[in-house]
Amino acid sequence: MPPPVQVEKQQLEQRDSQIAVLLFPVLILLGGIIGVLFPQAFTGLSSWINPLLMVIMFCMGLTLTLPDFGLVFKNPLPVIGGVIAQFAIMPGLGWVVAELLDLDPALAAGVILVGCAPGGTASNVVSYLARGNVALSVAMTSISTLLAPLFTPMLALWLAGQYMPVNAAAMAGSVIQIVLIPVVLGLVLRMLLNRVVVKVLGALPWLSVTAITVVVTIIVAGSAGTILSAGLLVLVAVVLHNGLGLALGYAVGKLLRLPETSCRTIAIEVGMQNSGLAGGLAKQYFSPEAALPGAVFSVWHNLSGAMIAAYFRRQDRKKRDR
Repeated sequence: MPPPVQVEKQQLEQRDSQIAVLLFPVLILLGGIIGVLFPQAFTGLSSWINPLLMVIMFCMGLTLTLPDFGLVFKNPLPVIGGVIAQFAIMPGLGWVVAELLDLDPALAAGVILVGCAPGGTASNVVSYLARGNVALSVAMTSISTLLAPLFTPMLALWLAGQYMPVNAAAMAGSVIQIVLIPVVLGLVLRMLLNRVVVKVLGALPWLSVTAITVVVTIIVAGSAGTILSAGLLVLVAVVLHNGLGLALGYAVGKLLRLPETSCRTIAIEVGMQNSGLAGGLAKQYFSPEAALPGAVFSVWHNLSGAMIAAYFRRQDRKKRDR
């Protein structure tokens, strides 16, 4: 049993993460509004996107430890099944939504690229809030992130390539630079300087939230005209994509006959994407308009995550009251 001081520290870190996740949609929405109202102030800052994404992934790496990957070997079925669902359901749903809503090529490619991204970094805290399996959540996020250099470009070439040209090799290189290297560096630094890193863990959610808010502001500023003309359509696409992903992810957990906590976690991991990465890649390899779905998804999936966590907690209270 850990000492009281360590328990208290962990509780404070978890509280900071919860506050950051719950405030995230508000901050990112504010950033989006600023991007629409003052696009000229941010349109020249597109070169900041990749370095800021690298900061976010480095922060994620700092939160990981080698035991986080242990679940893959101890109980591989939910991890492997969940990651397969992640890279099968969301890319396919992105294509279905694009076809269903008859999106123009840039927006269609952007929606699909969101689906091809790995799990979102906020999903771990949302799983905690939903009383899910946090260890499974961390394992799925970590594995899908490490697999992203292979699967994100490959799936984007296959599905988004129907709408716009995709340079899969160059995109893979970018994902390695933006995602893999910073995460591995963060993980190694955590191993070498664990005591130092532990002291700053509480600040990492805020650093990540700040960085992704700036990324979304820059992306929105670059596609402000598209927001005014097609913003509602993009929102509908994002809500459908995210909602269906949550529902089908939960169904996968049930099909695998996993406990309720694991079903909740797979739903959240499948439905919540690293949409900041998707937006940055879309802006770099497609167009500013293609980056818009990623920016909108960044706002919506945190709102829906908070709502589904509240729903699951309410269900638990009802069961206890029976």
